[in-house]
Amino acid sequence: MEQDRGPRYFVVEAAVLPEIYLKVAEAKRLLETGEERTVNAATRRTGISRSAFYKYKDAIRPFQDMLHGRIVTIQILLRNQPGALSCVLNLLADRGGNVLTINQAIPGGGAAAVTVGMETSGLSGGLEELLEELRARPEVIRCEIPAG
Repeated sequence: MEQDRGPRYFVVEAAVLPEIYLKVAEAKRLLETGEERTVNAATRRTGISRSAFYKYKDAIRPFQDMLHGRIVTIQILLRNQPGALSCVLNLLADRGGNVLTINQAIPGGGAAAVTVGMETSGLSGGLEELLEELRARPEVIRCEIPAG
């Protein structure tokens, strides 16, 4: 087996993580938002020990934090209807996304694949919230951030 040359990262659905990781993430959120002022108070509120917090605090962070201030690629499958792309781009701009690239395939089968490269540092709210808003739009069939 090849020897590790540094940290490796995975995107994992929160529902399959051991509870300790979720509680550490919650304690970090409490500290970052100012809801709790000390590690002791945050760990007490989440029901974990301070030693567990310190053991795992650098190993977990919310997905949107990993992407904050970075360029992400969003793949969107749009219905082939007038104004669909414009509606999506307006939503991205309204939420503070800085669109850098747009690539749209020729529509076929009533839909068009669009790939948007976007800088995320200006987003109001998190990236997950933005994706949920996009998915709720009637012109969006599917929306995701590709792995890798």
